[in-house]
Amino acid sequence: MLAIALVAVRLVGGSLRPMTRFADLFCMGVAFLLLETKNVVQFALLFGTTWLVNALVFAGVLGSVLLAVLVAKRIPVRRPGWLYAFLLVSIAISWMVPGHRLLALPFVPRLSAAVALAFLPIFAANLVFASRFRGTVDSTAAFGANLLGAMVGGMLEYASLAIGYRNLLLVVAGFYGLAFALRPREQVIRLRS
Repeated sequence: MLAIALVAVRLVGGSLRPMTRFADLFCMGVAFLLLETKNVVQFALLFGTTWLVNALVFAGVLGSVLLAVLVAKRIPVRRPGWLYAFLLVSIAISWMVPGHRLLALPFVPRLSAAVALAFLPIFAANLVFASRFRGTVDSTAAFGANLLGAMVGGMLEYASLAIGYRNLLLVVAGFYGLAFALRPREQVIRLRS
């Protein structure tokens, strides 16, 4: 699948060399797909594996993405480091609350807690992505790097068999931390000013 994705991105987007400038977006793609996978599994464990539960998870993911884009459009962020901090805190909170603790709750509080724990990191991740993508001059290469990252994230989701779905959040945090470290130099300069 990764080879097919590489060929498809190469055919549509041109050379892969310009994508190396977007290593941070690649890492964001890996992390986002792992985060989405973790949420699908968590909701299935909490509410059952049905088409309705899966549809609600994907609707929640898309709603979180849309809300983040709307917020990022209206409120420009001058210090992206704060967004990364918000993202990592939301991932840490989600990791600290094990899913089995939610099973004892009645349906409505369980649903509310599951939604908050699942979609707050997605909202924060998309604030980070929107902030980074806004300053991109080569959107085709940037999106291609992000898409390839998502493909790698899809392959890495099998790591959950060894480490568990909850611990995928540690891998997600690691990739977002790597994205922070690999962000473009102009963002680093803005953080210091």
